[in-house]
Amino acid sequence: MDFVWKNGGVCAPKGFKASGIHCGIRKNKTKKDLALIMSDNLCSAAAVYTTNKVYGAPITVTREHLKNGMAQAVVCNSGNANTCNADGVQKANMMADLVSKQTGIPASDVIVASTGVIGQVLPIEPIADGMAQLANELNYNGSDDAATAIMTTDTVKKEFALSFELGGKQVTIGSIAKGSGMIHPNMATLLCFVTTDANVSPAMLDKALKEVVVDTLNMVSIDGDTSTNDMLTVMANGLAGNDQIVCEDESYNIFKNALNQVLTKVSKAIAKDGEGATKLMECVVKNAESKQLARNIAKSVITSSLLKSAVFASDANWGRILCAIGYAQGEFDVSKIDVDITSSKGKVTVCKKGAGVDFDEDVATNVLDNDEFTIVVDMHSGDFDATAWGCDLTYDYVKINADYRT
Repeated sequence: MDFVWKNGGVCAPKGFKASGIHCGIRKNKTKKDLALIMSDNLCSAAAVYTTNKVYGAPITVTREHLKNGMAQAVVCNSGNANTCNADGVQKANMMADLVSKQTGIPASDVIVASTGVIGQVLPIEPIADGMAQLANELNYNGSDDAATAIMTTDTVKKEFALSFELGGKQVTIGSIAKGSGMIHPNMATLLCFVTTDANVSPAMLDKALKEVVVDTLNMVSIDGDTSTNDMLTVMANGLAGNDQIVCEDESYNIFKNALNQVLTKVSKAIAKDGEGATKLMECVVKNAESKQLARNIAKSVITSSLLKSAVFASDANWGRILCAIGYAQGEFDVSKIDVDITSSKGKVTVCKKGAGVDFDEDVATNVLDNDEFTIVVDMHSGDFDATAWGCDLTYDYVKINADYRT
């Protein structure tokens, strides 16, 4: 199957408009803080959420709205997470009501999301005052504004789209995302909004999303902190005109593969833009006895604070890799494990059969002195693979989070 990457983000699929404005939640008037995405028609919809037991009020509201598997719009503010507030659910419902008033779609068809500081009361007045402008500025080229409006400590926008053929029809999947810190496996602070013009039933959309997320966004970690407001939503409006996907047939597999491609792009972009990060760290685990074991080991490696600190200095301290493998959940034979480190600058083998091997430290430093590198762990014990993404741990991570509220 040929996948063609394209511009346009959430507006790349047919029938989706978006906008983003500064309404006044943020003190900095140069930063957008309110986003809206809307389909021309009602969509099949699905979502996954943070596993944190303390979760934002927008998640409570969105879960209720998506019980019927349908939605038509997403509204999201940045600068305030609307979490741990006595009036949080009321404010989240008010956001949906404000969208309904300006667009005419039912409030129950609005997905609500928030990101930013936890525990501060969300002022609804700026959102109410800005909603008319936000709705009026909806346009079929508005993805860039929406992507900007959901950013917090992000340094780059995360915006991707691809097209492919499904049943003789061109189908497109688009996305925007935010996330830079407070990110850890099992829905990492990240928000991701996906749109598609594919015709997919709510049940199959939900199934595809849950199958894909375990090997994409759930394999990302920046700092070991699972946020309160994580949310990944997908809306499918069917305007591509393909026969509706209602079972696990060839079309379902093609669609799921395309969704995997998009969310893999999002995952790598989030990991590379980790707070203070200078390097994208990828861990590929090969030939494990089970898929879950491969996932566990890959995530264990990329979440090791000691390893993350070492690679910041381009230090091939491979013992820290083996240490992280060793405390991963599951049973395996350490004596079979090989470890290589690769980047566009070359490859160095640092471990064979669970033991260190002689390698040129200068070569290893050069391989790691790159903005992207991969740790390849070969278990030599089975047929299952997994990949996880993280980043180095730098001085700037502490500074960013020490100064976050100011």
